[in-house]
Amino acid sequence: MCRHIAYLGEPVSPAEAVFRAPHSLLVQSYAPADMRGGGSVNADGFGLGWYPGPGSPPLRHRRSTPLWTDETLPPLAASVTSGAFVAAVRNGTTGMPVTEAAAAPFTAGRWLFSHNGVVRGWPDSLAEAAKTLPVTELLTLEAPTDSAVLWALLRARLAAGEDPLTAVAGLTTAVEAAAPGSRLNFLLTDGSTLIGTAWTHALSLLETPAGVLLASEPLDGDPRWKPVPDQHAVRATAAGVDLLPLTQERS
Repeated sequence: MCRHIAYLGEPVSPAEAVFRAPHSLLVQSYAPADMRGGGSVNADGFGLGWYPGPGSPPLRHRRSTPLWTDETLPPLAASVTSGAFVAAVRNGTTGMPVTEAAAAPFTAGRWLFSHNGVVRGWPDSLAEAAKTLPVTELLTLEAPTDSAVLWALLRARLAAGEDPLTAVAGLTTAVEAAAPGSRLNFLLTDGSTLIGTAWTHALSLLETPAGVLLASEPLDGDPRWKPVPDQHAVRATAAGVDLLPLTQERS
């Protein structure tokens, strides 16, 4: 499995969530509290994606090494303020490559995406779904991993005009039907909307006057942290935060 976090709200530095908090993403990389049998450390790469300004596409810093070995990101994160960011540390599934291209967040246009979990029966279980993608899309995937294919499938839904929540919910239920028991915790943002899912793995939500944080594990002891129920999605925008079942029919 992996650990990931996302933020949407007033501009802040990612350094607090990634490095400074008592149970920051850095701590979760070597001492996670709730991996649910998905390994013990997250040392197979990491990434941080953020928006440098309104209307700007995201920037990204990724490596294939453990987060605690990188000397570049702490000062970089401290120098940044952003109204939205996604960060992740990776525990690669056996048989999948450990490369920078396999580390979240993935990006396309204004989107940032992260997947915490695993697709059961990979790669056979996603073969039928992958047939719906153009051959050139499959030939140019960033990495031969389940997360990269999930991102390609989600991008196709977004490009077809589905709203983010409908796209994420549709992908989640389709993959569960093809690969029962998969762990499909997603984070998706375009800098103005943030979607997070809890599907057979942990996700927690913190709402503050400044904004919304989603994290695999709470970053501190703030009593306002709430667990997101299994098979539910969080949708955060400037208008507020909604908690919705993923299996609900959507128009």
